[in-house]
Amino acid sequence: MQRIWIVEDDADIRAELAALLRGNGYQPVAEPPCELALIDVNLPGESGYELCRRCKETSAAPVIFLTARTAAADELAGFAAGGDDYIKKPYNPSVLLARIARLLRPEKRVLSAAGLTLDEDAFTLHCGERSVPLTKTEQRILHCLMQKRMCSKQMLIEELWADSCYVDENALYVNINRLREKLRSIGAEGAISTVRGVGYRL
Repeated sequence: MQRIWIVEDDADIRAELAALLRGNGYQPVAEPPCELALIDVNLPGESGYELCRRCKETSAAPVIFLTARTAAADELAGFAAGGDDYIKKPYNPSVLLARIARLLRPEKRVLSAAGLTLDEDAFTLHCGERSVPLTKTEQRILHCLMQKRMCSKQMLIEELWADSCYVDENALYVNINRLREKLRSIGAEGAISTVRGVGYRL
């Protein structure tokens, strides 16, 4: 369950937010660590802006300012302090939940190299306007080659079948050939070359 830190000095609003979050699958917390922070600007002592700055020094968690301060200058100050969003009170619960969900949505995992784009979430390889679906093994081979550009056969075998006691090199060879066929189908023939006695290069 994703944890959301509520920094709000009004006890009624704090309880209202906690109930809203619990009812929608989040865990409200009173202190870090958290996956996201809801911070009021007007706090006793330290301002919400300063608190946000301190949080951003040690955490990548997104920050939403939830405040009664409605001036454009206040909103700009919030973004300058590192805030990821700024919502004015009185807030709409549905809008707040949508903003939270947007910030907590995992980033799309995409790799690009040698004119190819690998969408790891969709198991799809793109070359220009053309695309082809990949198996999990084919995707992992491409992932290694796109990150390192040249991989030994042993490196690929360990990456793909680390939990197997023994894997014949033929298994890798078969998967490389299938991947090459798919590359050819989208106009990327020759994208994977063999480095004799070593392995493969993208």
